[in-house]
Amino acid sequence: MDKRLGVIGIVVEDRNLAGEVNRIISEYADIIIGRMGVPYKEKEVSVISLIVDGTTDQIGALTGKLGNIPGVNVKSALTRNK
Repeated sequence: MDKRLGVIGIVVEDRNLAGEVNRIISEYADIIIGRMGVPYKEKEVSVISLIVDGTTDQIGALTGKLGNIPGVNVKSALTRNK
């Protein structure tokens, strides 16, 4: 299966969920190229961006697990198949 390059945006509305979010992200460390996390204290949220390089199945599994956590919003954008 072809790999795709992409970015995943994660908004964590409840900062108490950070441990669970980080655990899931760690499971997919092999497809993560870069990560930036910013706590936005005024809004009481955390924003995480991931640059990923993996198959659509791998990326979909990561975003699916994160998106199933109540209080976590996830969006992704991937390169097109060539």
